[in-house]
Amino acid sequence: MQVSPTAKYGFRIRTRSGAVVDNLLIFGKDEPDAERKLRQIYLGCEIIDAKRLVIQAPRTGPVSFEEVVDLIAGSNSVQHAK
Repeated sequence: MQVSPTAKYGFRIRTRSGAVVDNLLIFGKDEPDAERKLRQIYLGCEIIDAKRLVIQAPRTGPVSFEEVVDLIAGSNSVQHAK
């Protein structure tokens, strides 16, 4: 199984009208690419915070009940990296 060269970036922005939007997730080959895509959607926005998200590699074996519960609860699905 081949891993995609793109990563997921999380943004917190302020729109032109002043509304704050949290947890915008954008795929990109790097942060400037993800930011470019974000600015195409939200014209004139101010980026308050940006983070690269680390996503665990896909599993190849069977999944345990605990792993399914963790996935549903969101405790192990995404980890933040600085």
